[in-house]
Amino acid sequence: MDVFSVFALLGGLALFLFGMNLMGSGLEKISGGKLERVLEKMTDKPLKGVLLGAVVTAVIQSSSAVTVMVVGFVNSGIMQLSQAVGIIMGANIGTTATSWILSLTGIESSNAIVSLFKPTTFSPLVAFIGIIFIFLDKNGKKKDIGSILIGFAILMYGMTAMSDAVQPLSENEAFANILLMFSNPVLGVLAGAVFTAIIQSSSASIGILQALSSTGAITVGSAIPILLGQNIGTCVTALISSIGTSKNAKRTAMVHFYFNVIGTVLFLVLYYTLDLFIDFAFKSDVLDAVGIAVIHTLFNVLSTALLLPFSKQLEKLAKLSVKESAAKDEFPALDERFLLSPSYAVAQSYNVSVSMFELCKEMLFDALNMLEKYDLKVAEKIRQNEDLSDRYEDRLGTYLVNLASHDLTETDSNTVSGMLHAIGDMERIGDHALNILELAEEINKKQIVFSEDAEAELSKMSAALREIMNLTYDSYKEYDPDIACHVEPLEQVVDLLKDILKTNHIQRLRKGECTIEQGFIFTDISTNLSRISDHCSNIAVGIIRSKNSDFDTHSYLNSVKYSTRGQFVEDFKSYKEKYNL
Repeated sequence: MDVFSVFALLGGLALFLFGMNLMGSGLEKISGGKLERVLEKMTDKPLKGVLLGAVVTAVIQSSSAVTVMVVGFVNSGIMQLSQAVGIIMGANIGTTATSWILSLTGIESSNAIVSLFKPTTFSPLVAFIGIIFIFLDKNGKKKDIGSILIGFAILMYGMTAMSDAVQPLSENEAFANILLMFSNPVLGVLAGAVFTAIIQSSSASIGILQALSSTGAITVGSAIPILLGQNIGTCVTALISSIGTSKNAKRTAMVHFYFNVIGTVLFLVLYYTLDLFIDFAFKSDVLDAVGIAVIHTLFNVLSTALLLPFSKQLEKLAKLSVKESAAKDEFPALDERFLLSPSYAVAQSYNVSVSMFELCKEMLFDALNMLEKYDLKVAEKIRQNEDLSDRYEDRLGTYLVNLASHDLTETDSNTVSGMLHAIGDMERIGDHALNILELAEEINKKQIVFSEDAEAELSKMSAALREIMNLTYDSYKEYDPDIACHVEPLEQVVDLLKDILKTNHIQRLRKGECTIEQGFIFTDISTNLSRISDHCSNIAVGIIRSKNSDFDTHSYLNSVKYSTRGQFVEDFKSYKEKYNL
């Protein structure tokens, strides 16, 4: 094997890893985060968790990604440690699907039908279909399907390239002697674990082992320890991801580690004990890619069958290992681990943004109540919530910017963009609520009393603002453009109310019915209320825009404001009558 063969091997490995990543990314986009939500909700029984973990891992082609996601679920409080155990075991079974797919490279037959299943036969066709799908639909689901097909083809080409590159080693005696060293269980396990830990993918390391099997130098005796070590090496990803998480998240990573270590020890003890008494003749038999897939599957299924009844004991062992407490994250749903599954991260971010909006709505309503009756405790609560809303915007904004840099579907990209704009408007609503509180404090401190007319006008405008706030919140929570369409006509009514209040206030000043000081506060209150309605309009228009990629904000606002018919006009007339304009 010369230097050019080494280059070919590295190139094959690069194609293999890129193809796996491309295929997994496409599968994730097609699922739209649904698989992660299934994991989140349907893990009440250990056996169900095993099945779900196996299916999801087989689909997204990465046990590491699933395990890291589970660590994130536990860290966020979405999932209990007991629920995570079954999924982790299932993920180990699910990852065997990759080795079975890769075993197709070992098909050798003169039969035309059997030959169709050889990657060198069907991969070019799969790649061609994939590129057609991408050209037909550059943004939708067909593009994602195309990415899956091309990723699969590249994966297979990479596997074939690695097999071809290592073929000269079949006649190399030194290489055969090195592999014989791995028949030693300690060296074999260590080699498999270290290599897998370095490349952060058990599927890739098993693929390389399957490629090496084409040399005819991989025996059962040397393959078993390496395969078992690869299962231990894959734990490194979850252990690294658990750094800085809650104690239960750390325990989840430890359950993954203990499961693979204990399974490896039990399997090795059983295998070498039986070999001692029976002397397995097959241990010197040469393994091909299919044989490696069989051993890999057998080990993971047996480990799960043996250790699933002891899942509670695995939990206790993890709890004994991790005793330290960790600081609680104020926004646990915004876990960086969820970025491995962008669609799910978008859904989690949206849930947090809804919580932020609910907080800002509560602040506003509390502040409006303070105009009627001042309460020191409520004032302190509003200030604390305003600080919290600022932290919401900072943390969620940073997370969304990070999320936007990932490969998102068009729908998810629009949602992220909409959230980034919406949380800015929400935070401004919180600021205006604080302004209203400060005006209420001034009214209370100076014992200012408005005239009956002024009180009635502020009460009317406050009622209109409560309605527009509830409408906007409902439309955002449901992300429903039909509800959002009712916001803009009410915003126009609030603007009219502001103008009427200003005119009436000037008349009262001229008649001497109110003082300049009262007038300043009255005007500031109505201005803050009007600006809050503007932010509600921005959020509602953003919801409508996100549902229509060709939507133009200015054209929409101009068309509805100056139209003489349609839903906007009907709503506008209805709101005008409701608020006596």
